[in-house]
Amino acid sequence: MRTVKFFLAAALAALSVMSLPAQEPARRLSPSRSKAQRYVESVSRNDILRHATLGVFAVTEGGDTLVLWNHDKRLNPASNMKLITTGAAMHKLGADFKFTTRIGHTGTVRDGVLEGDLYIIGGGDPTIASKDSIAYAINDLFAQWKGFLDKAGIKRVNGMVIGDGRYFDGLQDRETWTYQDMGTYYGTGGDGLCFHENTIDMRVTAGPAVGSPVSYMLSYPSTPWMRFYFDGKTGKAGTGDELYMYTSEFAPYAEVRGTFAIDRKSRMEGFSNKFGAYTCAHYFREYLIAKGIAVNHGVADTRLGRVRSDLSSLEPGPYAAKVDDLKILGMTYSPALKKIVRETLLESDNFYAESLFKILGRRLHHSSSPDSCVAAMNDVLKDLGAAADDIRIDDGSGLSRHNFVSPEYIVNFLSAMMDSPVFGDYIETMGQPGGRHYESRMAGEPEELRSRVHLKSGSMDGVRCFSGYIEPSEGSKSDAVIFSVMTNFTTVPASRVDPIIDRIIALLATD
Repeated sequence: MRTVKFFLAAALAALSVMSLPAQEPARRLSPSRSKAQRYVESVSRNDILRHATLGVFAVTEGGDTLVLWNHDKRLNPASNMKLITTGAAMHKLGADFKFTTRIGHTGTVRDGVLEGDLYIIGGGDPTIASKDSIAYAINDLFAQWKGFLDKAGIKRVNGMVIGDGRYFDGLQDRETWTYQDMGTYYGTGGDGLCFHENTIDMRVTAGPAVGSPVSYMLSYPSTPWMRFYFDGKTGKAGTGDELYMYTSEFAPYAEVRGTFAIDRKSRMEGFSNKFGAYTCAHYFREYLIAKGIAVNHGVADTRLGRVRSDLSSLEPGPYAAKVDDLKILGMTYSPALKKIVRETLLESDNFYAESLFKILGRRLHHSSSPDSCVAAMNDVLKDLGAAADDIRIDDGSGLSRHNFVSPEYIVNFLSAMMDSPVFGDYIETMGQPGGRHYESRMAGEPEELRSRVHLKSGSMDGVRCFSGYIEPSEGSKSDAVIFSVMTNFTTVPASRVDPIIDRIIALLATD
């Protein structure tokens, strides 16, 4: 039975992994020109893609070029950027790497009373209180943290619980993201300590008539320090969900504006929570109190090296204790990186992807500032043999419209990943047609064909991309295919573009 493990063993062991040089992919078409090439040339002139930009590059493991069309044109990859971020993180950190979170305190413990503050010291773990299936249940995690207090004999805290996110410095969000995106669940950033992927869930319901207010009900997490202003209006039938939150990490204030169509069913909407570390501290304090450990003061987070207990105050608080000066009570770990990467790619999780981008900057350049993260990525790409001067990396998730890579570069990177010790785990993180998140992809193709395709989508307004690997059929190991299909500047729905891309991939799998 053919499996991913078969592909890995065949590609790595038997074939010495990609005879195609990583930095100099073949550029000449096979003499007969592939069916996929002819199809690409044809669809590039049809009404769907005529005014868009289509870029395609596909090569076999044996070195043949199957499709060559705008292969070196730099395009916006959208979430295909996650293939590069996750691959770089796995290659550098290892598939079994885990983020850490520590519990520590200032002051002293005497007769069961901590005369000081309790710190939750974030280490970048993006899964804390996440709804994701790989995340540990928050009460189980809190129980471990409380266990550290129990072991130290702490029965009362005469101080605050402080959420410390200093591990990731700089602004939470990437400055090149659109202001509109920053208030959504998919556009929220974070520092070194998060909670529920730094999102707030709200139930939204259309009003009784067009133009009437949309109703909102806050769900989870509870953020009593926030002031919300709701100005959403019920839109005409067919106008969809156009609600956006406008907020920032500078003040606990948010506005929800836009429209929600009258024919839309009530739904749970995700918005951005810019105070993840504060929220984590709040919920842990509530947990401790419920378990009989009194916490005499409130909660706080850290910003610019200071303790911030009143989020609305413009006055700087006292300086936070240095992490090295804290008494560390214990440490917990995130799920393994390979599990986080699989969720990142299958769910196209921007928050997870940005956490991986930031951890590379922090560990390689001691900072998670954008420049440090980009420099760290370039370091890893160089180590992989996939460095390039003609690409632009701006973030880790692909949400930025300032990312520019070519189909050729994505293939180049995926080729280089085949030489990485983590390749077996890396390819298993990708989606497959008919599988989770890709249920409708290549629906008309045989299961035998679909089971050989491993890919990642990328989508935003005007952008639709798919890149990945195609396993060889039995007996033709040298025909493993690496491909990237990218479209930019499309003005038609993705539902009209996807069948074209599906057909290109299917032809590549049968050529």
